[in-house]
Amino acid sequence: MKDFINIELNFKNLDRYCIRHAIFKSLNTCMPEFSGHLLDIGCGKMPYKEYLLKNAGISSYTGLDIESALQYDKNVKPDFTWKGITMPFEDASFECAFGTEVLEHCPEPEVVLKEVYRVLKPGGVFFFTVPFLWNLHEVPHDEYRYTPFSLTRHLKNSGFTDITLKATGGWHASMAQMLGLWVRRSSMSARKRKILSKFLKPIIKYLIQLDKPENVQFKEGQMITGLYGIVKK
Repeated sequence: MKDFINIELNFKNLDRYCIRHAIFKSLNTCMPEFSGHLLDIGCGKMPYKEYLLKNAGISSYTGLDIESALQYDKNVKPDFTWKGITMPFEDASFECAFGTEVLEHCPEPEVVLKEVYRVLKPGGVFFFTVPFLWNLHEVPHDEYRYTPFSLTRHLKNSGFTDITLKATGGWHASMAQMLGLWVRRSSMSARKRKILSKFLKPIIKYLIQLDKPENVQFKEGQMITGLYGIVKK
């Protein structure tokens, strides 16, 4: 899963590098909070499974995905599936939960968040990321782009009170991400894409180096690439 862990910038991943790098960085920031049994919600092909088992100090990893989820890898199956209403676990089953780029696909996010709250043990933690600046994807199951304010409200309504939200990137990363998405995903000839990718790669790299997401404040006029958070029950 080298495209998710310690990802290196190249001409072909200019669209994905910024967000994948930011997710991995935020995961490592919050990973010391993980322990015991971990639940991966919306696990997909479980790209972080082995890394978490080796580095997070957890005792087990359980992958959960929606029954109708997009199949990213036919050889990787979730440990459990659900219909998006009730997770197939008893109350207080896990010490920690994990969900990257999942909540934007949930039509009723508080249904999911309340289930996360239910299956967590008291003092358990939930780590998550959501995009803010990203193209339409998994259409038509692309539901939301959250602000920190709406996300905080949903989390509080679901029972969480100890909430920490931070940006995955600020203005410079936002520009880098848009350039990457444009050059790799917009309509253009293969020749033009190749030339522009080579031209834009050092610019994208420079913008990412300039970015200081840890200094981002959620104030008027601020641009963000996305959000990550860790909340406790």
